[in-house]
Amino acid sequence: MQDIQFFFNKLSGLLWGWPMIILLLGTHIFLTIRLKFPQRKIFKGIALSVKSDGDSKGDVSQFGALATALAATIGTGNIIGVATAVSLGGPGAVLWCWLSGVFGIATKYAEGLLAVKYRITTSDGTMIGGPMYALERGLKMKWLAVLFCVFTVLAALGIGCSVQSNSISTMLYESFNVPLYVSGAVTALLVALVIFFGIKGIASVCGALVPFMAFFYVAGCIVILAMNASFLGNALILIFKSAFTPQAIGGGLAGGGLMVAMRYGIARGLFSNESGMGSAPIVAAAARTKNPVRQALVSATGTFWDTVVVCAMTGLVLVTSILRYPDIDYKDGALLTKLAFSKIKIFGPIILNVGLITFAFSTILGWAYYAEKAIEYLGGKKVIFYYRILWVVVVFVGSVANLSMVWDLADSMNALMAIPNLISLLLLTSILVKETNKYLWSDKLDANEF
Repeated sequence: MQDIQFFFNKLSGLLWGWPMIILLLGTHIFLTIRLKFPQRKIFKGIALSVKSDGDSKGDVSQFGALATALAATIGTGNIIGVATAVSLGGPGAVLWCWLSGVFGIATKYAEGLLAVKYRITTSDGTMIGGPMYALERGLKMKWLAVLFCVFTVLAALGIGCSVQSNSISTMLYESFNVPLYVSGAVTALLVALVIFFGIKGIASVCGALVPFMAFFYVAGCIVILAMNASFLGNALILIFKSAFTPQAIGGGLAGGGLMVAMRYGIARGLFSNESGMGSAPIVAAAARTKNPVRQALVSATGTFWDTVVVCAMTGLVLVTSILRYPDIDYKDGALLTKLAFSKIKIFGPIILNVGLITFAFSTILGWAYYAEKAIEYLGGKKVIFYYRILWVVVVFVGSVANLSMVWDLADSMNALMAIPNLISLLLLTSILVKETNKYLWSDKLDANEF
């Protein structure tokens, strides 16, 4: 087991090293330029996300699809992940994390467009799509589509299921002394009650849970920033300066200059918003929408909320807290987050714990749908029931198991998911440009293609 863990640890480090960062960020920038900066229409996408496309084809509303995608992406990466980036890469990592989100909007837009463009209607009338169908129908690369689905299932069982349930049970044990098997059983039961209703059940729960958990967490961030208001200006200056130059701060925490800040900031940003990973377009394909570009804009708002807003606020909370309390050594990302929120007496730890628990639970639901569609592509609808049973079992097992190896395995599968998806985005760029010019830049977003 030690040898296996060592292998996946090395593989994860290799896959999430500079080559992957350059590939992902390069795709973000390339698509931003080729699609004429779709980021300019992000507020139009926000407006569309709360509108109904009536009787358009699809299984859930555009907001339901967005909420499910956000449920899977807004998670511990937005909180602990940003803190880890700051502790390892210095405050400058916050800027690079934020920039990865700004440029990643274009990639999330492109993924959503292809998902709707190449989706199919199954025998029972439901919609299914995602990178596997873009690869099969758009590029005739079924073998690569199969690989994408295999990597998706493995990643989902790891980072999307067992790791999240483990986070919930561990937090409940540390905070309230709840036995691991009790929290595991309750979490598994709640997950089962949702996922056996399919995408409509998942979307309904996520539609209610995501706005609540995001508002609750952001409100806590705003309170801390208000408490640290006198340090906000200096924090912004420090973030920008240390993004490009070495900068020592706080109780010995030091940024390593441009390369270190870039690596940790971009890597954590990419890991948080999942732009380019290929997961979010799977649920985007289920949306009721008039044309592919409308849902693409709605999908793009996911990266905006996840990284440009939530991760940025987390970063500001952490850096202002470091400046306000310089006598504390912030070398541990998780500890850094706890210390920052502990400054809000009584309510701070509650906000953090509730935020992390709801984020983790919603991530389990979002990834359950991703894995289900990958399983359906590989084995058809007949295996979905057995997959759902497996998912619930893994939720419980993850709650009580030691998952040190699972993190590295899941990280590796996430990176391997991204490669086939990025291939489809780059090779189908001409389709993306054509569709974008047809609907977005010709002001025909209300045109009905389906």
